Amino acid sequence: MYIVTGGAGFIGSAMIWKLNTMGITDILVVDNLSTSEKWKNLVNLRYEDYLHRDQFLKMIISGEDPFETEGVIHMGACSATTELDADFLMENNYRYTQHLCRFSLSAGARFINASSAATYGGGENGFSDDEDGIDVLRPLNMYGYSKQLFDLWAKRAGVLDHLASLKFFNVFGPNEYHKGDMMSVVCKAFSQIGENGKLKLFRSHRADYEHGGQSRDFVYIKDCVDIMGWLLENPDVGGIFNVGTGQARSFRDLGLATFAAMEREPNIEFIDMPEAIREKYQYFTQAEMGKLREAGYDAPMTPLEDAVKDYVQNYLAQEDPHLKP
Repeated sequence: MYIVTGGAGFIGSAMIWKLNTMGITDILVVDNLSTSEKWKNLVNLRYEDYLHRDQFLKMIISGEDPFETEGVIHMGACSATTELDADFLMENNYRYTQHLCRFSLSAGARFINASSAATYGGGENGFSDDEDGIDVLRPLNMYGYSKQLFDLWAKRAGVLDHLASLKFFNVFGPNEYHKGDMMSVVCKAFSQIGENGKLKLFRSHRADYEHGGQSRDFVYIKDCVDIMGWLLENPDVGGIFNVGTGQARSFRDLGLATFAAMEREPNIEFIDMPEAIREKYQYFTQAEMGKLREAGYDAPMTPLEDAVKDYVQNYLAQEDPHLKP
């Protein structure tokens, strides 16, 4: 059995899609569906069973493993960078991940964990995924800190070589439709352009960046799950790894790619960034990908324009936009 936590969420459901394409359907989905729309991400997928996250946690804390677990892909967490309830994030993101890691290692199962590029903070200490340097990182929000805490714990516990903790950069693609304000700029842009023919982007509030010149390492969800599939097939590869393209691109580039994919003329309006986030805003992120490449992963990453075109034309513009095996 493969266990995918956050299995109805964005990256989790995409990973189930990837497992299905690998011929794997013996999957336990763990999530908290509640009243959200993310259940729709599961409709086209094949899996064995579903458990609520709280029920699953009680089970693994009790020491039970009725699943004969082969691998655990832990994508379940609160991913809102604006979440202010620190105690909730400590329990839901940090402590839960500890419990799941211990369960996976005791079961002899492959453990793949979702860390985050938010751990890098403002980037003043670079974007290296070398474990020796993670102690100096200073996340800018509590979400990033909750992810940083697990990586630090895994390092202290000496278990990093026995798991893969993945620092996802700016992931976009199918199955993110339930995420509201946390949806990618591509997803939001498609709606804005379709509704009024224009896209709104933040003005720069730094003299060294032009409006729309703020840059991110935008990575396509299909590349992310390809990496995780490879890590499942190569269980001896362990440690912290960045998941990005290795090439930062501007929000203006992203917007222009969306207009092109929609076959519309570019029309970008720049608006003031809310004061509440100005001091915590990352102007530049770029994954250092050498470590994953040195570990043996050699598949190319999808160029931004190609990824946006695939997402827009084959998913966002379709009646059923969700991933299908």
